[in-house]
Amino acid sequence: MQPWIAGLAGRGYEARYIPLPKGKAERAVPVYRDAAPAGDNVVIGGQSYGGRVASLVAADESYAGLVLLCYPLHRPGHPDTAAERSAHWLRISCPVLLLSGEADPFARIELLREAVGRLPSATLVTYPGIGHGLSRVREDALGRIADWLTLLGRP
Repeated sequence: MQPWIAGLAGRGYEARYIPLPKGKAERAVPVYRDAAPAGDNVVIGGQSYGGRVASLVAADESYAGLVLLCYPLHRPGHPDTAAERSAHWLRISCPVLLLSGEADPFARIELLREAVGRLPSATLVTYPGIGHGLSRVREDALGRIADWLTLLGRP
């Protein structure tokens, strides 16, 4: 996460890494919540597992926004779990920015587009030919995150 944190800092945004326990995402929710208390001026997010944990937190707390990088909508080869892994999205009330590779084995793009439609306020940015990781398009993704934060009123 360090390149993402540095990239956001270079654009004038404070970001920090939250170390999470391994295992089920639900087990990491209290750790994330304690590290990033809810607030109308707080934007949370994460990459892959960290994004799943952040989304579970945002489903039950009030935040200014949520950024999800490479959200793991389902395990590779198990797209049938996508509905279960996004069911809590119906409770997310803040704006959400999702950035994902179109070749991500953890999120079939058609299933991700369908799931995003359940969020009340969401922006989906996808990258053709990119899998589960956005390092090849990091600069573009950071620019899109910064632009989105500006739209949210985050200077």
